[in-house]
Order: sequence, then structure tokens, then C-alpha cells
Amino acid sequence: MNKTNALRELDFNHIVYTPYEYDESIVDGVGVAKALGEDPDSVFKSIVCVNEKKEHFIFEVPVAHSIDLKKAAHYTNSKWVELIPYKELLPLTGYIHGGCSPIGLKKAMPVYIDETALLFDKIYISGGKRGLQVCLSPKDLVAFLKAQVKDIVLWKN
Repeated sequence: MNKTNALRELDFNHIVYTPYEYDESIVDGVGVAKALGEDPDSVFKSIVCVNEKKEHFIFEVPVAHSIDLKKAAHYTNSKWVELIPYKELLPLTGYIHGGCSPIGLKKAMPVYIDETALLFDKIYISGGKRGLQVCLSPKDLVAFLKAQVKDIVLWKN
């Protein structure tokens, strides 16, 4: 397995993780969780957003859920936030859609992780390319990224 920027950063900082490869043709998060044999609530996707001041943020939410953009705006002290266009993802993060990780970003940005991550001993996040996930402690991830843990999921009644 070729090391991605995310894996190199984890190694350099002595963060314990386990890499898992899966069929990169699986593009939806729930499908990835199924391929890993894991609860979709323990597998997180990265969502990159921008606000009215052109500030960027990355949010980690469970793959079976959506981000609540109103909550995201509130936590980032923004009037609004929106998802960045796909074409801006690679130049901004160094990652492509389906392989974006909060670790090893080309441009540093604040990270917000949904509070449900702390319900698990281990969670899965992108390893920095399609077909690669890393399993690690959510507490280690929060500490390493200096992430804020918030309720950012859009809960449907």
C-alpha cells in the first residue's frame, strides 16, 4: 500500500491507526461501511465548507447522515456555510472527492467532528484516497487535529 499524506502524518506523529483497503469503486459512505463490515455510525465522511468570509472548514459526520449547515454556521461564527464545489476540493485539500481526509490537508483549516464519534472506541475516516480508510481512536483524532467536537448532524424526525 502506498502511503498517503494522511498516513505519513499519522506515522510522523506516532498516532496509532489501522489502515483498511476496500474496492475503490464503492463511492457511497454506507457502502464503504458495509464493505468494512462496520456500523455506518462509526464511519465518518469529510465535508469541506466555506463561509461568507471565504474561510474554509472541514466537518466529520457519520456516513449515513448529513451535515446541518445551520449548526455548522453557528459553531464557526458564520452567517452561513456551504459545501465547496467539487472542482475546488483537490486544489484546496490535496484530496479528491471520495478520498478527502481531515489529516494531511494541503491548506490547514479548522476541523469539527460530530459528537457521536465519542460513542465509539474506534472510528473510521478516509485515509486520503478512494479505497482506503483508517481506524483510530476518536479521542486521539480530536487531540491530534485540535478538533472541536460538536453536534453537527442534521437529525431527521
